[in-house]
Amino acid sequence: MKDLLFRVIALVVLCLALAALAALIWDVVADGAARLSWEFIRGYPSRRAANAGIWHALTGSIFVILVTAALAVPIGVAAAIYLEEYGTRSVVARLIEINITNLAAVPSIIYGLLGLGLFVRTLGLGRSVLAGGATLALLVLPVVILSTREALRAVPKSLREGSYA
Repeated sequence: MKDLLFRVIALVVLCLALAALAALIWDVVADGAARLSWEFIRGYPSRRAANAGIWHALTGSIFVILVTAALAVPIGVAAAIYLEEYGTRSVVARLIEINITNLAAVPSIIYGLLGLGLFVRTLGLGRSVLAGGATLALLVLPVVILSTREALRAVPKSLREGSYA
């Protein structure tokens, strides 16, 4: 009886949360749909709100995401493969695992300061897409490594060894 009551309460709370989310999405779509146009997307920034667009911000965000993925995915996947397949309890493997644990525990503001100090000032990249992408790559690197390791662990060892053939 308690289990059934708990399930009903959980379902009611879930429905309430989904209804609140649907109301928020509806409000945003209803307010913003009239203002969304091709000129707004392709437009350049302007002092007049009626003429302003998001093209620079949109393309800049896409470029930063591409740079982040290009830096974080190969390094993260390679590190995870090394740790799972080849990195027996060596000194290098332990050093990488300690650094992954430390990187995962660092707040994002510290990554921003690291990017400012290392990429912008020390390496002289300035306020560029490359500096932002490299900073974000450091931020997502532990997530890429840990998720790749979990995916590799999910594959049975016999299938991994069979794939070598």
